[in-house]
Amino acid sequence: MLQQVPLFRDLNPQELDRVEQITIHRLIRKKTIIFMEGSEKEAVFFIQDGLVKAYKTDEEGHEQIVSLLQTGDMFPHTGFFNQSPYPATTEALVDTHVLAIPVRAFEQLILAMPSIAIKVIDVMGAKIRELQQKLQQFTGHDVHDRIIFFLLQLADKHGEVKGSRIHIELPMTNQELANTIGTTRETVNRLLNQLKKQRILDTHRSEIIILDRDALKRWKEDN
Repeated sequence: MLQQVPLFRDLNPQELDRVEQITIHRLIRKKTIIFMEGSEKEAVFFIQDGLVKAYKTDEEGHEQIVSLLQTGDMFPHTGFFNQSPYPATTEALVDTHVLAIPVRAFEQLILAMPSIAIKVIDVMGAKIRELQQKLQQFTGHDVHDRIIFFLLQLADKHGEVKGSRIHIELPMTNQELANTIGTTRETVNRLLNQLKKQRILDTHRSEIIILDRDALKRWKEDN
């Protein structure tokens, strides 16, 4: 399974086997806190399947969602080579399978096999450049484009195809969705209602149902 983790894509079989020996496979149940902001970083996590929100809490107790993490993502983004505490609180939004690699065990491993550190650092550098490009693309679009882009990403990474429809389990309020995208709840409400009227998507409890993915993609390109 580690071969599917982008961070370890350049490792040879022997190196992968050594990393596998210190890897812990965990099932995080829905609504479970994985780690708290400010606590000591004990492990780095990789999502095999599921959905995790990372958020900060202000002095008044209000949540500000920092990111929504999906299949294939690593968290925290600071990775192994930063000694600072966890930068945000993370919570599983659905039942989520993760790979957890203890930081201290990984440090001992790279002391024994420095080639692993060199390869991982190279991949992390490329990942940072990729994230910068995505950030530029994301911030360069208006809010409607950002919402559609976000929904299409969810469909690709987390959607379950049922006939001609794509079902996305998303136990988030419209306010949380707005916080994730960087807009207001009213804007999210208006756009979702417009897409419902055009029979492009529907919502049901904690689920978004994309009725016509091609139409959603065209809507993004035409508007």
